[in-house]
Amino acid sequence: MSGNKRIECADGFSMSVQANSSAYCHPRSDNAASYDEVEVGFPNKPEPLLEGYADNPANPTETVYGWVPSQVVVDVIAKHGGILTGQLPPGLPYLASR
Repeated sequence: MSGNKRIECADGFSMSVQANSSAYCHPRSDNAASYDEVEVGFPNKPEPLLEGYADNPANPTETVYGWVPSQVVVDVIAKHGGILTGQLPPGLPYLASR
């Protein structure tokens, strides 16, 4: 199974956003119509909106963030100016940069 392409935002922030049967997400299944919690991984910069979900808070750019509410991911993307490139799991709105 291949994952979603890494999200790159307008201000240079990037992160992986995944949802499938082996990710820390809900529902924990492949090809769900929508996910209300997703796995975020390896952001290129620390992001305060994600810090409470970190597996390893001491190293915020080298860890995964499990069961992040989809709305938090949308908020992070909006904060960083929208998406230039990348993919999101089903059910998350794709906020393109302007």
